[in-house]
Amino acid sequence: MMLLRDILYKVSIEQVKGPTDIAVSKIEFDSRAVAAADAFVAIKGTLSDGHTYIEKAISLGATTIVCEQMPEATVEGVTCIVVKNSHAALAFMAANYYGNPSESLKLVGVTGTNGKTTIATLLYQLFKNAGFKTGLLSTVKVMVDETEYKATHTTPDSLTINKYLREMADAGCDYCFMEVSSHGIHQHRTSGLLFAGGIFTNLSHDHLDYHATFAEYRDVKKSFFDHLPKSAFALVNVDDKNGLVMLQNTVAKKLTYALKTYADYRAQILENQLSGLLLKINGEEVWVKLIGSFNAYNLLAIFATAVNLGLEEREVLRLLSELESVSGRFQFIVSPGGITAIVDYAHTPDALENVLSTIENIRTRNEQLITVVGCGGDRDKTKRPVMAHIASSMSNRAIFTSDNPRSEVPEDILEDMEKGVEPQNYKKTVAMVDRKQAIKLACQLARPNDIILIAGKGHETYQEIKGVKHDFDDMEIVKEILSQLNK
Repeated sequence: MMLLRDILYKVSIEQVKGPTDIAVSKIEFDSRAVAAADAFVAIKGTLSDGHTYIEKAISLGATTIVCEQMPEATVEGVTCIVVKNSHAALAFMAANYYGNPSESLKLVGVTGTNGKTTIATLLYQLFKNAGFKTGLLSTVKVMVDETEYKATHTTPDSLTINKYLREMADAGCDYCFMEVSSHGIHQHRTSGLLFAGGIFTNLSHDHLDYHATFAEYRDVKKSFFDHLPKSAFALVNVDDKNGLVMLQNTVAKKLTYALKTYADYRAQILENQLSGLLLKINGEEVWVKLIGSFNAYNLLAIFATAVNLGLEEREVLRLLSELESVSGRFQFIVSPGGITAIVDYAHTPDALENVLSTIENIRTRNEQLITVVGCGGDRDKTKRPVMAHIASSMSNRAIFTSDNPRSEVPEDILEDMEKGVEPQNYKKTVAMVDRKQAIKLACQLARPNDIILIAGKGHETYQEIKGVKHDFDDMEIVKEILSQLNK
């Protein structure tokens, strides 16, 4: 139990009807979970409006309603609080309810189109290896030191974030690294949190099904840096033209990293092989187990972050050399017959091009590159032909298939993709709705030394079709098929 007036600290309130010195059992924004003495926050979502469930919440025992519009009929014994933005109110209320746990550890947020999961996860891995108790909030999983929880969103709702941060603080964690999505920023899920630092990776075509324009998508990312405190650092990739935009209005300490231009932290790729990278970071050479120029950026951001959190530079380089690749991020196996199968989460044009460029840089060109790729349903349709164009122009063979069709007809998604294939590339493409069959075809077409890239789903262990999630793991399936074919 906690007093309502304490939970409302820092919330932008426009109107109050009823007492605020009442005890609140817990905070809910899902009316179905409301119980006696709860505070119900009415959120306007993309699919439903919580304001339509206020009566239901009261009937289930809610004694506090937080909303953007005062209900027409108020109930005796129920306090109604009108706020400017319910999402922001929920975030501050959640932080207060859980005792502002972000203030008890050093929280670093990673935002950008690509690289968020890799950077956050490898920072967690690095600080664990350095002997610190550490937390992680990522697309793949949530870690409270050694305890693992399944992740449901890139950036969870603010109640869930603060609940996990509270667990981390109570477990004695010194640091937490979290992915910060544009959806999470726009919906104020990170409001009320005290960040010790923010990292910007890059910005490319994504989420235009949610954000009206690319400029809006960029500005939402920028707002994360606008709100960093003076005590924090803002670390941005200045090889991306949007990097300096992120720093325009921040009061945080401004830091830059780059491979191609002048920056506070610089790296050079000396060797790029399937077994790893030889990098020169700020004048020092280090061999790492990760592959590709995109990972050189990720590792440089990790190096800069670790140094700014107080670790010694040479110790950080040693720790970088120990890092293992993240599940579903350029994860590969080599079959007994010498076929290399790579599974990667690349689900945006920029990420797919990065992965294919990386493969191009390490291949001998005496082998085929066969790419299996799909695009998600109920998501930005404009990137479908672009991704098909990239896959067909940068591969010897391209197989278009289903990703997570969700509620869309898979054939319609494939039709959208095929519009991006240029005439000279038609003959080397094929479309197959069944993802397992598409992977099987790639394996059948492959010969010794060939490379198969299976892109789009990475770490995911399901495929969502018509609202139902079916077990599906790209890596397990390609392993199974290659072993059956004795390749």
